[in-house]
Amino acid sequence: MSPYLLFGFVFGYFLLLLIVAWYTSKNSDNDSFFIGNRSSNWLLVAFGMVGTSLSGVTFVSVPGTVGVGAFGYYQVVIGYFLGYFAIAFILLPLYYKMNLTSIYRFLEERFGVVSYKTGALFFIISRTLGATARMYLVINILQIFILDAMGVPFFATAFVMLLLILLYTFEGGVKTIIYTDTLQTTFMLGGLIVCIIALMSKMNLGIGDTFSLLHSEGLTKIFNTDIKASGFFLKQILGGAFITIAMTGLDQEMMQKNISVKTLGDSQKNVLTLASILMFVNILFLTLGGLLFLYAKQNNLDLKGDDLFPSIALEGYLAPAIGVMFIIGLISALFPSADGALTAMTSSFCIDMLGMQKDTLSSDAKKKKTRLTVHITFAFIFLLCVFGFKWIDDKSIIDVILKLAGYTYGPLLGMFTFGIFTTRKVRDEWVIWVCLVSPILIFGIDFINNAEWFAKKLALGESITTSLTKLSESIFSGFKIGIEILILNGLLTFAGLWLITKKTNKI
Repeated sequence: MSPYLLFGFVFGYFLLLLIVAWYTSKNSDNDSFFIGNRSSNWLLVAFGMVGTSLSGVTFVSVPGTVGVGAFGYYQVVIGYFLGYFAIAFILLPLYYKMNLTSIYRFLEERFGVVSYKTGALFFIISRTLGATARMYLVINILQIFILDAMGVPFFATAFVMLLLILLYTFEGGVKTIIYTDTLQTTFMLGGLIVCIIALMSKMNLGIGDTFSLLHSEGLTKIFNTDIKASGFFLKQILGGAFITIAMTGLDQEMMQKNISVKTLGDSQKNVLTLASILMFVNILFLTLGGLLFLYAKQNNLDLKGDDLFPSIALEGYLAPAIGVMFIIGLISALFPSADGALTAMTSSFCIDMLGMQKDTLSSDAKKKKTRLTVHITFAFIFLLCVFGFKWIDDKSIIDVILKLAGYTYGPLLGMFTFGIFTTRKVRDEWVIWVCLVSPILIFGIDFINNAEWFAKKLALGESITTSLTKLSESIFSGFKIGIEILILNGLLTFAGLWLITKKTNKI
């Protein structure tokens, strides 16, 4: 398909987003930017958050995992589902009771100012890395399949994408994003379903035939019972639950949409509706992955991982209309995660780091100017991080994101758990050191456990790689740490906070 035609659809899609942004940002102010004036419709928020929760990584990477791990990713999805209940019935009541705009204000009330700013800092780092990793995946696909043929360099592609995101989030903030996320989720799910139907039609399969064939090929297996494997089902389910608690419940981006809903009851309905929809949607993504694997196998295509879906959709194996649907679905999966992250980090920095909510001396116009400056600055940081992931260029970006989450969300998990489930008073000024030391120690453990992977990424040489691999085997005896690294990091942070408890006992 002509790259110019595909680019035309991409441009038209952006134009639609800008129209929606213009309409929803009328008469906007700082309150609508940060929390949508607490008047958001819970059903719109729930549906729009599907796109934010899935992102381009799910759209591309999850189907690519089926050829190697069958439906094993669904173990993590089961964990996600359980994690949403903890958010709905533990975290949301706390946030609404305290009437929070930034969820990290809880840490200030519980521990002190240093803990509050430490929590906000770790959120900013976590969301920056996670959002830009997702952005890189989608931008790189657009670059390879459309813009390289047009002679557009990667730098220009990334710059223009971020500029467009900046334009439609500049004024409206959360108020705009709730509507654009709903639109984008609709396009993403539409693209997913159309691609599944197209592949089934191409292979002359019905629904029953599809699952029978997937089962006969061993692709519908969900549970991994190898206790030493990183994909062992208990580790995956437990890890998935805590990933949801940390990456959604302790994440300002995700929670600012939830607390923009007027009542706690509606916000809880939003979270549980989202959890149920994600269970179904992830089955669709895994089914798509199975169909893509079977199609590639039948046609002797040497495709795997993140290359599988875009190559089949865009290189003429299916009808041209499927390529268009793929591109629209892909960019629809990108922007709910990128725009929300940019807005949330602007909100967190302005409220948590600059104290904008407490500032009663500055005028609204001055506050708005500061907010817009912060917004532009974070867009530039996003651009630099996208270039960083271009340098890493991992073939399965979902593994990179989950690993990064284990390092950066662990301290948040430990801090909130300690604050909610204990009544002990800590030395606030020491909290940041606990939160810095914990991921460093976890990285050391992970480095030794996954020595071969790290050695190859860092190009340490064959002899060093062999030595590190032998050290890993002697210490861990083949046991592989997976996504439970987030839990280990949280536990280490929790223990560190316990050690810096003041002698004045409890609050």
